[in-house]
Amino acid sequence: MKEILHTVAGEMQEVLTQVDANQTVELAEEIQQANRIFIAGTGRSGLAGKMFAMRLMHSGYAVYVVGETVTPSLESSDLLLLISGSGGTASLLNYAKKAKDITALVALVTTNTQSAIGEYSNHIVRIPAATKKRLETEPDTIQPLGSQFDQSAHLILDSVIVYLLQTYPGNRNEESLNQKHTNLE
Repeated sequence: MKEILHTVAGEMQEVLTQVDANQTVELAEEIQQANRIFIAGTGRSGLAGKMFAMRLMHSGYAVYVVGETVTPSLESSDLLLLISGSGGTASLLNYAKKAKDITALVALVTTNTQSAIGEYSNHIVRIPAATKKRLETEPDTIQPLGSQFDQSAHLILDSVIVYLLQTYPGNRNEESLNQKHTNLE
């Protein structure tokens, strides 16, 4: 098990060192400027998106997860953040098209900057990780399916939170974030 943990950590380090920090800063700035943030992904990418939405909520942002029953309609002053390893997930592509019709901003976290969703995106954060497609251009991994991409997306989005808290602290600190943490546990 120790060797597996070491290998996975090494894979993550390799992927994360190749992410363009400017792309993540630009995403953070778009989040900071958006009226509201809407997040969507499918499968494990969707779960990474939900974790990010939770941290944004703790940090005081107006954030919604697409598909939840309490999610309002998207407006032109909003940001739609899509998480898709392939950049071609059909349901997310439909969301991107709809968002562009509304003139909302679209951001994409993906491995594929030339993807169908990428064509509708105002901003892309590229993660050079393996997906379930195992394309020749993707790195080798011992992890199954798209685990390497999903883990990388989670760590990058958590880093965006840290950037936002450090750059725009306002009255946000560990105590204020904790006060927004659920108390119905």
